[in-house]
Amino acid sequence: MPKDTLAAFLFLLPLFILVVALIAYPFYRALWLSLTDKLVGYPERFVGLQNYIYLLNDDTFREVVRNTMVFTVGSVAAKVLTGLAMALVLNHVWRWRNFFRGLFLLPWITSSVIIALTWRWMFDSFPGRGFFNSVLIDLGLLSGPIAFMASPEGAMLAVIVANWWRGFPFFGVSYLAGMQAISLELYDAAAVDGAGPWQRFWHVTLPGLKHVMVVTVVLSLILTINDFNIIYVMTRGGPGTATQVLATYSYEVAFNQLRWGRGVTVSIFLVPLLVVGIALVSRYLLRERN
Repeated sequence: MPKDTLAAFLFLLPLFILVVALIAYPFYRALWLSLTDKLVGYPERFVGLQNYIYLLNDDTFREVVRNTMVFTVGSVAAKVLTGLAMALVLNHVWRWRNFFRGLFLLPWITSSVIIALTWRWMFDSFPGRGFFNSVLIDLGLLSGPIAFMASPEGAMLAVIVANWWRGFPFFGVSYLAGMQAISLELYDAAAVDGAGPWQRFWHVTLPGLKHVMVVTVVLSLILTINDFNIIYVMTRGGPGTATQVLATYSYEVAFNQLRWGRGVTVSIFLVPLLVVGIALVSRYLLRERN
């Protein structure tokens, strides 16, 4: 073996061991448990694809998948639109730009548990405790409190708003960096050709942000699908199963029902779709770069 190859192997060996210990082995164990009917206190028993078949035929699981899609798509779409608006405003603000950028980052650096507790208080149905109900009643717009968190639609809206508020600064800062990297000559050329503000945004700004938008959307999709803290703290998946998503349902099945095998199956159900999505995005970015 050449000396350079041997040296490279020795340098990469600690990283390889770390990857195997922290990623490969846990994933193998999770995959194995999903093929068993493991119950707490009992040995594992191989059942093949029985857990997957059960979930595909389970009405509750189908509702959980639907809730996950609504929660994820609604949150990410709101983050994209708000992030674009934030970046457009900050891109035209020269004084105090760094101050406002840091101010907008506060939701992103705040603990998700604190954010969930704050928004749960704001949506509380008691006039003396809930922010929205107290303000609306004081203004005379309501005669009594609205139980936002008691209805399926209100509870889903509440967790989407909380997740959106925490995540949109990441989009805004990323889009702002992308806008500042776009050459001013492109805007000048578009203005000379008679393009208005909307045409410049559509034909110059958005194409210049294409790669940034793809990366931020994919990262946010992965993080939002796996969001546990906000929903668990705010609603515990309720009312009923109206806000139960894959992350919280996996916890419910594994730790409350003590069915570890089925709980792991829930948690890795979307892994193939995520892997395929990431692979397609990576291929697209590499193709565009070449």
